[in-house]
Amino acid sequence: MEQRQRSMEGVEMTRRQRDMVDANFWKGKKIFITGHTGFKGSWLCLWLNRLDAKVTGYALNPPTNPSLYELCRTDKLVRTTIADIRDGALLTKAMQAAEPEVVIHMAAQPLVRDSYKIPVDTYSVNVMGTVNLFEAVRATKSVKAVINVTTDKCYENKEWVWGYRENEPMGGYDPYSNSKACSELVTMAYRSSYFNEKDYATHGVAIASARAGNVIGGGDWALDRLIPDFIRAILKKGKVVIRNPHAIRPWQHVLEPLSGYLLLAQRLVVEGPRFNGGWNFGPDDSDAKPVAWLVERLCAKWGDGASYSISKATHPHEAHYLKLDCSKAKTELGWHPQWDLEKAIDSIVEWTQIYAAHEDVAAICTRQIDDYIAKGATKA
Repeated sequence: MEQRQRSMEGVEMTRRQRDMVDANFWKGKKIFITGHTGFKGSWLCLWLNRLDAKVTGYALNPPTNPSLYELCRTDKLVRTTIADIRDGALLTKAMQAAEPEVVIHMAAQPLVRDSYKIPVDTYSVNVMGTVNLFEAVRATKSVKAVINVTTDKCYENKEWVWGYRENEPMGGYDPYSNSKACSELVTMAYRSSYFNEKDYATHGVAIASARAGNVIGGGDWALDRLIPDFIRAILKKGKVVIRNPHAIRPWQHVLEPLSGYLLLAQRLVVEGPRFNGGWNFGPDDSDAKPVAWLVERLCAKWGDGASYSISKATHPHEAHYLKLDCSKAKTELGWHPQWDLEKAIDSIVEWTQIYAAHEDVAAICTRQIDDYIAKGATKA
């Protein structure tokens, strides 16, 4: 009886380890990331460096100034090729040289409002960039798992009050959202045509897409995004101007979806095509809040007279209500959000205060990553 109990405890421990980002899995693992100089890519590189993975990045120069990539001296942590995702030949050469087991595709034109201004570039980067990515994977024999990072906005948004599930139709109102839906379709086509599950024993590549949106955190300096706009305003002692105060979004700290990507990659490598397909990574329903609510909380936590106003100008169409159903990731991957929205806001205020004081932002990023990991270990 006692021996059987010890055996059952061993099975339970194995399950718990599967449901967490496993440092042993990532140690020494060769990873290829596109778009690593961006906000999410920089946080991912910092986390993978913490896990002792061997990371190669392929991207354009950082898209903002300042940038998290440069502030954290991320170029010292990864092997980098500065190049365009639309250069298929160079992308293939870089990937073959890196010999990765895991490929995480994050390179994109990521802004809705910019997509109205530069639709051709948006489609060429987000659609043909994905085609080039999979052509490079076809030519690189070391690859075992690919994750294409898209967006929650890839779904045909009907302004439902319930969350979209992975089997809902692709759509997208604006060029950005639609181009990401197209990127999802490209992923499906390559998986069916060249990396079909029935031929997995021959090609050995598992492919998934990851859908998340409204990601917030310290170090995001993009234009026309709520949190960066807020930070720029308060650092200048100004007032942040918001466009859609009643729009409801599934806000989540950047470490939330990144933990999902890492956990998904583990399962793709170890268990193969069982984890193919689309995966949603979003917050619990209670953290889907209106824009005005989030800004009010940020102002209150920052203090020092921080305030906001509502723009009266005419703006391009943006979705009013958007939410993801993450039941699949919770049930099959064992992934769960670790930080609620209050904790995410606190982390942004903490990060920004460190930045404003000209202290080491790489250190605060590392500490927040460690805190996030510790929270997950406690829940397990």
